[in-house]
Amino acid sequence: MNRLFSEGWLWRALAFMAAGIVIFPLLIILLQWGTIGTGEQDIWQHLFDTKLDRLALNTLFLILGVGTGVTLLGVTLAWLTTICEFPGKRFFEWSLMLPLAIPGYVMAFVFLGLMNYSGPVQTFFRQQFGPDVWFPDVQGAGGVILILTLVLYPYVYMLARSAFLNQGRKLMDAGRLLGLSRGQAFFRVAIPVARPAIVAGLALALMETLADFGAVSVFNYDTFTTAIYNAWYGLFNLTVAAQLASLLLLFVGVTLVLERQSRDRARYTQDGGAQTRSSYRLSGSQAIAATCLCSIVLTLAFLLPSAQLLSWMLETGFSELDNRYFGFLGHTLGLGAIAGVAAVSIALILAFVKRLPGSMLARRWTALSIRLATLGYALPGSVLAVGIMLGFTLIDRSLGTLLTGSVIALIAAYCCRFLAVAWAPVDSGLEQVRPSVIDAARSLGAGPGRLLRQIYIPLLKPGLITAFTIVFVDVMKEMPATLIMRPFGWDTLAVRIYTMTAEGQWERAALPALTLIAVGLVPVWLLIRSARGHHTG
Repeated sequence: MNRLFSEGWLWRALAFMAAGIVIFPLLIILLQWGTIGTGEQDIWQHLFDTKLDRLALNTLFLILGVGTGVTLLGVTLAWLTTICEFPGKRFFEWSLMLPLAIPGYVMAFVFLGLMNYSGPVQTFFRQQFGPDVWFPDVQGAGGVILILTLVLYPYVYMLARSAFLNQGRKLMDAGRLLGLSRGQAFFRVAIPVARPAIVAGLALALMETLADFGAVSVFNYDTFTTAIYNAWYGLFNLTVAAQLASLLLLFVGVTLVLERQSRDRARYTQDGGAQTRSSYRLSGSQAIAATCLCSIVLTLAFLLPSAQLLSWMLETGFSELDNRYFGFLGHTLGLGAIAGVAAVSIALILAFVKRLPGSMLARRWTALSIRLATLGYALPGSVLAVGIMLGFTLIDRSLGTLLTGSVIALIAAYCCRFLAVAWAPVDSGLEQVRPSVIDAARSLGAGPGRLLRQIYIPLLKPGLITAFTIVFVDVMKEMPATLIMRPFGWDTLAVRIYTMTAEGQWERAALPALTLIAVGLVPVWLLIRSARGHHTG
């Protein structure tokens, strides 16, 4: 028994439990295929006859369109702000990350408010060119792809830019010496070396695309996420919702496998490129084009939607700033704070257990549990919501409890979804703790619990605060899980936005939307500061 405790098996058991929190809802979802009754068969027949093929094609078309868009836009902007010199570069290299603060569903309803038939843009065109002037259908697939591309390109931009900074001009100059033009060196040298980072950013963008519910619902663009919600609240069949969720998991699994294979095949090295950062100075039309491209993207993705929301809020005369708003705000802040503390606590335990001494078998099982526990970020909120609701329903029936529809169930979904977000800064912070400090504490007889309380936590305060902040903001913006699982009367800002936009009341959604954007700027600022610090010098 002493040997087991000395190897930290009690702490490892906590890590296994954390992995179980994520795996449990997934197993529950997959097991629903064995419980197809007459009602489920009728619903599936209806889906096969009417919309299942459209759901699959819409989802596939969406990830292909957004994947292409974020890659082209993110890589191009990263290259311009890293390797090239043009007017405004110092401003754009950080401001192009600001669209991360805008939730996709906020961008979607602002876009429709501006571009639909009664909006100011089409009204202006009819006034100038007559009532029969042609205008593209803004509510089609192209509109959804454009919106999600503008919101999600920063994932590719951040990681690609970091890779290009590490390369510097050394590799490009080597390609030029071999007779390649600047364009050829970019596509045949710089892009292949940066491919792992680009693919990682693309994978994050595609995960968010598959998880999106708000933007596609605003556009009435049916995907598996909207079908899951409709099966639950429209057809009142949780089993079919779970089975649809498992099909969505198939898309997620394929994306994860492709991303992992791409990284495994990549074996590129970079030798001190970061020390050589001289840039290509653009001039004339090239410099003007670079500045215009960055300006257009920043305007469309951040400045214009923010300005429109502010205008709508002023039009309402702050009428939405009432007791109901403060109630939504209180629920949002409360859920974010509770989920942030819970996720950071679990992440801290996982990162701590990872560094405990033990046998090879214990280390392997710990590594596996950590990988499983941090898988949740790849899972759409709607999928986790269905799995947790089914699991808690089984627990309620067995134990006679009332967990289903409670705040506990919602917090469990948040922890599953955002544990990976908390894990990254906590684990990175522990990497910076000198092993000699830990060895000295162990030599003085400090056990695992004392090490955690007196050594790790005091040294990890910055990382813990960063992790909490990011989880807190992500929970505030999360819509699918909150919309599906919220307890009665626990509407949040995200739910309020969905309710108002579903009724076409854009102006009344402006205040909660601006609140989420303002709060969302905090982690973006942390990312900008981290990127500047990492590449200084």
